[in-house]
Amino acid sequence: MIIYQDHLQGITESSVAPGFFDGWPNPPSPAVLIRVLANSTFIILAIDSDTKRMIGFINCLSDKVLTAYIPLLEVIPEYQGRGIGKELTARMLERLKGLYMVDLLCDPDVQEFYARLGMKKATGMLMRNYEHQSGAEQ
Repeated sequence: MIIYQDHLQGITESSVAPGFFDGWPNPPSPAVLIRVLANSTFIILAIDSDTKRMIGFINCLSDKVLTAYIPLLEVIPEYQGRGIGKELTARMLERLKGLYMVDLLCDPDVQEFYARLGMKKATGMLMRNYEHQSGAEQ
């Protein structure tokens, strides 16, 4: 069974399941991931109740007045296709429903996923510094 929580209580480096950031050339370590989540405005985690490991998450950065940005949604590969990402996103969008603006950037191959949850395609701009992708301190 998957349990969802909106806090980091009980989450340590050893409780982060391996497999996050699949395909990233420079993935963040579990320690960096925990820092990312700790510094986020809102988080929702998916925990496997049998293994007690975090197997998915979504995070949000927000001013809590008008705007929010969802930078990351991750479910480790062995748990994908079970509706966990959909549930994480739906829970986050519900949490943010009183805000004027909720934005996220995603690759074209996952736009339909977000569209099914009520989001609309838009044009945006971005910059990526892949040498900093791991989040390791420089």
